[in-house]
This record gives sequence, structure tokens and C-alpha cells, in this order.
Amino acid sequence: MIQRMIWPLLGLATIAFHLGLIFWGLVPNLVARPIHMALALPWILVFTAKSGMQRSTGLILTLLGVAACLWIAVEQNTLSDQYGFLEGNLQVVIAVGLILIVLEAARRAIGWPLPVVAALFLAYGIWGHHIPGEFGHAGTPLRSFLGTLTITEGGLWGSLTGVSVNVVAIFVILGAVLNAGEAGKGFMNLASAAAGRLKGGAAKVSVLSSALFGSISGSASANVASTGAITLPAMTRLGYPKRLAAAVEAVASSGGQIMPPLMGAGAFVMVELTGVPYTSIMAAALPPAILYFLAVWIGINAHARHTELRGLDESERPATRDVLVTSLFFAVPFVLLLWGIFGARLTPQYAACIAIVAGAVMLAVDGRLSFDLKRTLNRLIDACENAGKQVATIASIILCASIVIGVLSITGLGVKITSLILSGSGGMLWASLLLTALACLVLGMEVPTTAAYVICVSVAGPALIKLGLEPLQAHLFIFWYALISTITPPVCGAVFIAAGMIGENWLKVAGSAMALGVGLYIIPLGMIANPDVIAMADRPFGAFIAAIKIGLGLAAISYAAIGLRSPWIRLLTGMAGLAIVFTPLALP
Repeated sequence: MIQRMIWPLLGLATIAFHLGLIFWGLVPNLVARPIHMALALPWILVFTAKSGMQRSTGLILTLLGVAACLWIAVEQNTLSDQYGFLEGNLQVVIAVGLILIVLEAARRAIGWPLPVVAALFLAYGIWGHHIPGEFGHAGTPLRSFLGTLTITEGGLWGSLTGVSVNVVAIFVILGAVLNAGEAGKGFMNLASAAAGRLKGGAAKVSVLSSALFGSISGSASANVASTGAITLPAMTRLGYPKRLAAAVEAVASSGGQIMPPLMGAGAFVMVELTGVPYTSIMAAALPPAILYFLAVWIGINAHARHTELRGLDESERPATRDVLVTSLFFAVPFVLLLWGIFGARLTPQYAACIAIVAGAVMLAVDGRLSFDLKRTLNRLIDACENAGKQVATIASIILCASIVIGVLSITGLGVKITSLILSGSGGMLWASLLLTALACLVLGMEVPTTAAYVICVSVAGPALIKLGLEPLQAHLFIFWYALISTITPPVCGAVFIAAGMIGENWLKVAGSAMALGVGLYIIPLGMIANPDVIAMADRPFGAFIAAIKIGLGLAAISYAAIGLRSPWIRLLTGMAGLAIVFTPLALP
């Protein structure tokens, strides 16, 4: 019993710490950020252990890592006077230990690729001065190099980790609280009522529910696993081809990472990297996200020309009362969140706190508005555990990616890669965009979207900005292309999960997913050709006109890819769609 309560209590401590930071006033970064890591380590190294050996080694690493983090928090005043230079062998051992523990935590959380990338960057930082030519560096004393990464705000405890501590964790907690209650059921009921009776209704329910659920989960994999558990059997039961059903779920679920407010933590990282306010990023990201789901919707209609895609039977659609009641479980927190940000002009974190409190109170009742103490306690336990796990997973990714960012800063490698992109593309913007998109696709196949975005934008973002893009344009472009690996072979996580859940060949699913998700490839380029589409905060009319223009072209491309049989008509229609998207439009 005591062991079973350890994890909910640790999750509660995680929630209390991160919410407390909002109200405690200014807490030094070298206190808050190491404690953030200390709270994450047990979840990654012990909770997820799959064997006794993993659990034992994980416990040892956790104790060492927590001790090191607490040492930094306690000694932060002294360490700040060292200006990143390690004094004594003990500090060197602690620094090396911290870096190795971060790499191992990331490996256990998300696999080998990101830690390998980080290790290669570390090797470059230590031995890169032996490399001849412009890609070598002047060299940094080892104690200074390791110290900058571990006892200053230039590596593990940099601004990227600050985003994870101060913003991302708060919204992850909000998502965990909502998912512990009836919010997920509310999403499904609303989607079923809105689209269930239409042709292709079960697929359209998947689109709407994934867009709604993704707005709080920010994870393609979590989206497929949760909404797919309901929509995939429904589509199969109605006779939808398995490859289509799985493709719809994979494509719709991938859209959760581009749908505000969470965007897979990308929105909050953009705030830190661009200096653009969170509300402006939400406004900029919303029209392209809507266009993406519109393209999927049109693709489903195009499929309906050749395949009988029945809507949900009346008996399978929720009653009006159920829709209204269960929708409140996500509508109330969302309205409070938006009111706090836009109405009361609160910070996003403070507004999210209000929404969290509302969501926690609503855990006490269900869709029948009945109260049950045991059910409420179980929901609170689920919320605490899920919040702890999800905050820890993101922390492990961010901390590992922070090593890469730290090395780029120390060695100046980012500037050299920027110069390489500029020279390799001949100074041409579209050539640079294609090179960047390819890099995002390759990196996104190996690491999570947020990490792929951070690394790519660190090395390619400055080059695109030098070629004339606005910072937010460049960041959104890179973020979208960091996402396309969720549906693009050879490594397409959302497709793998959906295909496995329905028992279909993943390559067949990937082919259908790429056709349905064509917007994921076209819209980022459309943002460059039509910059007004992301200017909703400053030029709403221009954004509206640009969105209609891109939407018309995208509709033609989507219909050509799926709904037309003749290859020549398909080619002509697709070319017409591309012409609409990329032809400049002069706006007043």
C-alpha cells in the first residue's frame, strides 16, 4: 500500500512544486531547474523500469542524480561566483555524472537517437579543436566546458529547461487533470454529435476528436492511443477499409501537435526562442492548423467517391443531454484559460492554474452529475501519476536537447552550419527551405518533434532569417517539418501505432496517410509564399484572405491526390492547386 502511494505522492509533489513557482515569486534558476530534474528522475529511471536490474541501476542513478541536483540548488550562490569554471575534482565528477545521467534518462525515456546526437555534440565540444578547417573550434578548457554545461545557465539549466519548468509543465498538468476526468468523453461526444451523421462520419469524428484531444495532449502517439481506441473499432465496424481507418487516425492525431494551445510544447519553446508573446504564437498557429484539418476532411470526402463510408448509426450517437453535460468538462477549463489569457490579461501560466483548479474540482462528478468519493480519489491519483510521468518525459527530452544547444553556443558550431546552409543553397531562399525541410525530416525520424525542432531551428533558423524570413515564419516552418516524420516512412510513429491497433500493413497505411495528410507537406511552404496567413494578430483580414487562398489550392491538391482516377486530370488539378497556393496575392 505504501509503495503504491509513493508515485501519486511524487506526482502531487511535482504538481505542487511547479504550481508553487508561479506564486512564490522569483526563485533562482539554479534552484528551480535542478529541482525540476530531481523530480523527473525517479519517473524515468525507476517507475518505467522493465526488469529488476533496470530498477536497481535506476534507483542508484536516481539517488546520485537527485543528490547532484540538490547540491547545485543549495550551492547556487557559490557556484555563480565561479563563472562556469569547475573547482576541484569533486565538482568535475559531479558535472560528468550529471551529464551521463541526463543521457541515460533520455535513452530510457525515448530511446537511443537523441542521446547519441547529444553525445556526438559533446565529443565535438571536447575534441573539436583537433578538426582542421573552418569546422574546428578554438578549444575550451575541459573544466570550463563542463562547468558551463552544468553549473551555469548555459547548458542543462539554460533557457530551454526554463521553458519546461515554468510553462510546459503547467500545461502538461492541465492536460493530465482533464484526461483523468470526463473531458476525453466530452471530446468524443461533441465530435460524434457534430459529424457522426455525415457521410464518412466515423472518420470525421476521428478528425474532430483528435483535433480537440490533441489541443491538450500535444502528442501524436498519445492521441492515436486514446481517440483511436474508440474511433478505429467504429470505422472497422462500419466497413471502412483498414488502411483508410488507420490512416485517418494517424493523420488526425498528428495534427494535435500543431493545434494550439499546447502544440507538443512547441508553442512555449517558440516563446523563449523568438521572444514573440504566447498569444501571438497561438494566433499565428491557428489558421494553418485549421487548414490542415480541412484538408483531411476534404480527403475523407474524396475517399467517399470510391468507397462506401457510412456515418454512425443513430444508436451510436450520443444524446443531446450527454453532449451538453460532458462538453462542460473541457469547455469550462478552456473558457477559463482563454478568459485568463485574453480577457484578464494574465500570464498563460496563471490562467492555466485557474483552469487546473476548475478541472480538478470537476473530477468529483461524472456525466450523470453524480458524486462518488472513491472514484474521485482514483481520478486524483491518476491525474497525479500522469502529470508526474508526462512532465518527466518532456523534462528528459528538454534536458538532453539543452546539451546540444549548450555545445552549439560554446563552440560556435551553429554559426558555421548556418554559413554552410547559406553557401550550399547559393543564397536562394527556396533551396535553403528544401535543405532545412530534409534535415527536419531526417532528424524527426529519430527524435521527438520538440527536440527535432529545437535542434533544427538552432542551426538552420538563423540562415532562413538571414534570407529574409520573419523569425516566427522560420520557426513555424521548421516546427511543421519536424512533425512530418509521424506519417512519412521509413520511421512514422503515428502510422505504426494506428496500423498495429487495427492489424493492417503499416506501409499501406503510410501511403494513405501521406495522401490524406498532404497539407502537412504543403502548408509550411504556403506560409512562406503567403506570410499573411500567420499574421492573424496584426492583420486579421489579410490572414483570412490568405487562408482562403491556401485552402482553395489545398482542396484541389487533396482532391486530386485521392478523389480522381485519371492520372492526367489528377496532374492538372494538382498543378492548379499548387499554382493557387504559391501565386503571390497582393493585399491592401
